[in-house]
Amino acid sequence: MKTLVVCSGGMDSVTLAHLVAREHALSRLMTFNYGQRHVKEIDYAARTAARLGVPHDVVDISHLSGYLSGSALTGDLDVPEGHYAEDNMKVTVVPNRNAIMLTIAFGAAASYGLERVAAAMHAGDHFIYPDCRPEFTDAFARMQKTALEGMWEIDFFAPFIQFSKADIAALGGRLNVPFEQSWSCYKGGDLHCGRCGTCVERREAFYLAGIPDPTEYADPDYWRTVLKLDPGMVTSDR
Repeated sequence: MKTLVVCSGGMDSVTLAHLVAREHALSRLMTFNYGQRHVKEIDYAARTAARLGVPHDVVDISHLSGYLSGSALTGDLDVPEGHYAEDNMKVTVVPNRNAIMLTIAFGAAASYGLERVAAAMHAGDHFIYPDCRPEFTDAFARMQKTALEGMWEIDFFAPFIQFSKADIAALGGRLNVPFEQSWSCYKGGDLHCGRCGTCVERREAFYLAGIPDPTEYADPDYWRTVLKLDPGMVTSDR
């Protein structure tokens, strides 16, 4: 099925793009600039599109950031550090972000004559993000069927919805995804900070998947402290 993949440039959506490309179904990538402080992730999405040889749409909705306030990703709040499953990570929620982006993606897919929209929500996000839960993806798919009924038939593909981050890392390893060409850190510095929730989750995922993490972190050892791992049992690249 001719597929548009919503690709932020993070390891989940980059892995999804490679998965769809392996199916010979990838038509194009779509990335959103919504005023996020880690806007550099868009460059990594562009690299993915170039590597996979498909068009890349960058949709600028940053002018809406004032209406999507109250999040550490779009405002002046500090990005919290520690494990992603902690309550303080809820400050990274951008209200209705996925619903807004996916609505645009489905409209674009209809205009392009595509048959499927794919997104990389996964089970590790269920605790914090309401729009990454199965209830949301199921309801959104039904809504789009109604919105496009009689005009277009476009499926919603969310294959990672019950995957852990480690499952995605393991799949990406099998697909030979160049994970160094993906960006997760919410702080958007020169390197992955190694301390924010997404960096800790990313580091943990590679460790649990049993594959080397090619990412360069400003603080490469913080994750061990957060997860209370015995330093003697964790090598520098695992």
